[in-house]
Amino acid sequence: MASGARYAGKVVVVTGAARGIGAGIARAFADSGAQVVICDKDERSGRALEQELRGAVFIRCDVTLEEDVRSLLSDTVRRFGRLDCVVNNAGSHPPLQPFEETTAQGFRELLELNLLGTYTLCKLALPHLRKSRGNIINISSLVGAVGQLQGVPYAATKGAVTALTKALALDESQYGVRVNCISPGNIWTPLWQELAALAPDPRAAIREGAMAQPLGRMGQPAEVGAAAVFLASEASFCTGLELFVTGGAELGSGCKAGPSTPVEVPDLPS
Repeated sequence: MASGARYAGKVVVVTGAARGIGAGIARAFADSGAQVVICDKDERSGRALEQELRGAVFIRCDVTLEEDVRSLLSDTVRRFGRLDCVVNNAGSHPPLQPFEETTAQGFRELLELNLLGTYTLCKLALPHLRKSRGNIINISSLVGAVGQLQGVPYAATKGAVTALTKALALDESQYGVRVNCISPGNIWTPLWQELAALAPDPRAAIREGAMAQPLGRMGQPAEVGAAAVFLASEASFCTGLELFVTGGAELGSGCKAGPSTPVEVPDLPS
């Protein structure tokens, strides 16, 4: 099948699609022949991407507001007459900080975006997806499975997204709706650049990020996009799947203790 026809005639909503991983996913679906709805709060970047991608439309939406999500879906179905796939990509990764310095309010706000935004769009999209026997793709994170140093709230929200994916896949199988998630590792995005800029040595932070993968580099948003199109268009016998797009970052073993961690080293036998 030609790459431009892999998802032709289908309608896909991508949240957080104005830049980074979301934009990579939107581009990949547009290249596959789908009609893409670019959902984001960033109207300037969203409109620019709308102009770039043939057949794409931008709809401003804050996924933490249920009425925004309802309007997003009603506008989509009114324009295109159907809905085949939603990609829950909207989310945020706050700067790393020790757990005792985090706040309950900050955690609540992250939950609202990373988890409840995903929950809301899944719930409201299901009547349309059941009609088309469509599918849901949630963007989780490798750290939801393996943890992250000084990233407890973020890791917790993404672990919950993965759990939501698996439970919803069970519920929706009776309707022919598949539910999968992608867990990226280090993907070179504007968000990664912003977080690196906060480090004492940004270049060292970027190098460390690249070296975390056996492949010796970070991933690109287009590579996450390719995985999303695969799940939507070709992975017809996959549901409840967590697909790692990580360059192998989770493989093997290595130094895990921090510089201030007391380390006990056994004595060699005399």
